[in-house]
Amino acid sequence: MNIRSVGLVFKRELKSYFNSYIAYVVITMFLIITGYFFYNLLASFSVMSFQAQTNPMLARQYNLLNINETVVRPLFGNVSIIMLLMTPLLSMRLVAEERKTGTMELLLTYPVKDIEVVLGKFLACFTVFLAMILATVTYPVLLVLLGQPEVIPIITGYIGLILLGAAFISLGIFTSSLTENQIIAASVAFGILFVFWLMSYSILFVSPGLGRIISYIAITEHLESLAKGVVDTEDIIYYLNFSFLFLFLTLRSIESKRWRG
Repeated sequence: MNIRSVGLVFKRELKSYFNSYIAYVVITMFLIITGYFFYNLLASFSVMSFQAQTNPMLARQYNLLNINETVVRPLFGNVSIIMLLMTPLLSMRLVAEERKTGTMELLLTYPVKDIEVVLGKFLACFTVFLAMILATVTYPVLLVLLGQPEVIPIITGYIGLILLGAAFISLGIFTSSLTENQIIAASVAFGILFVFWLMSYSILFVSPGLGRIISYIAITEHLESLAKGVVDTEDIIYYLNFSFLFLFLTLRSIESKRWRG
């Protein structure tokens, strides 16, 4: 694999994101929505803190004064749901647009390997995603300035969001490789991700053995541990395996298109 070829594809894709205003629109909408949730969580925490001053027993019973439990963890949960909606919009064009315009066939005629094309496109989309996530760092910074949250859960929570984003993008680029229609690619990616999301809600209704399997497959279960400040290699390996699997499937999909002409 040629790193220079990956870099050329990466630069080409990153430039196309900002030339088409997709990155600006998605990042802006993401920040507006996450900012709204952050404001509401912080406002609710302020109200509960005021109520706790008049009823200390209530505060101890419901842990109202723990800013990590009432603001940080719910914020990570909300951000992950918004990512579920936004990342398919970032990844939907990666291959589908190339196939529709016919530039994919032209790209594959260049002295560049399929894996270099896939990695270049993935890294470009992941870079835009990182810019989107890192723009929300102002929220925990405000919490540190205004309160006394535990910093470790914030750091591990962001690690979880980044790994979750990589998994979302890898699945998104796979669905983009299956069709020429960007809307279909985004819809299929959202549908599959939503299924992985809903799995965690069915754990209580199955046997313990099956529940453990579903708990491992469910994509949100691993984020919850990281948001608590617990770094388990099982969670990290899950997200890495998820990403590698769908990048591998994307590679096979592109190769099949090459052989079919």
